[in-house]
This record gives sequence, C-alpha cells and structure tokens, in this order.
Amino acid sequence: MTAAPLTAADYPLSVNRPELLKTPTGKPVTALTMDAVVSGELTAEDLRIAPETLELQAQLAESAGRPQLAANFRRAAEMTAIPDAEVLTMYNALRPRASTEAQLLAMADRLETTYAAPVNAALVREAAEVYGRRRLLAEDDAEQAQDGALTPAVATDEETRA
Repeated sequence: MTAAPLTAADYPLSVNRPELLKTPTGKPVTALTMDAVVSGELTAEDLRIAPETLELQAQLAESAGRPQLAANFRRAAEMTAIPDAEVLTMYNALRPRASTEAQLLAMADRLETTYAAPVNAALVREAAEVYGRRRLLAEDDAEQAQDGALTPAVATDEETRA
C-alpha cells in the first residue's frame, strides 16, 4: 500500500497517484490502453478492480469523513475474491423471507472461512439478527408444518419498513 495516509488531495487516484493502482494481475493502471486491448496484451482479469484499489478508495473516503462509504469499499474489496455466482446467490439469500436464520449464519461462516471475508460475514450476521427482530426470516420446514400454513415468499413494503 502506501506509507503516508491518503487524503482528499490524492483524489482521483488515477490522476494524482496512478503509481498506486494495479490490476489484479499486477499490471500498472497506465498499461490499460486501447492498444493493449487490440494487441491482446490485456485479459478480462486485467479489467477487474483489484482489492487493493478498493482499500485505497476506502482510505480516501475515510479521509473525507465518509465512514459508511469506506465500509462499503472494504466490503467490495473482500467480494473480489468471491465468485460471481456466489455473489448472486448471496444477493438472493439476503432478500426478506428468502433464508432462515440458520441459512444466513451458515453463509456468514462460509464468507469467513472460504473467502476470508469477515466484514461481509459480519454484515450477513447483522442481517440475520435484524431480520429476526423484524420477522423477515424464512420459516424452516418444521415451523411451517407446525403453523399449518406457508409464509409468503416476499415481504410487503410495509413489513420491510417496520
């Protein structure tokens, strides 16, 4: 990373600190040119964002007094290691009434152990807790059988705002 903390004066990094920016394959951002695309020197992986770049963006956000944006960049940095199909599965699982508490907690454990994503795991655990409080968790099969009725698959707008 950088020795000195980044400040708002470093933004945008591509203009003011391009030496800090690398592709996931290690190429400098200055190597991302149309000529390199045409010649085949670049791959799709070169065009993805590197987790280190997202961490640098988080530092810039913190220096500008935007801690929530910094947290979002850090979650995004962790997500670069998660396959796209898994991200889509997570997205769908986090919808109201789509998952049980056990399923969300298992997802959080998988994020931590398989993908080394503790910040995202904490977010999923928080979602499980909040969904439980707001009654937005899916019922497991045993609960549905006991109630004798199926729970709606999607929460209403009013329920999600409660």
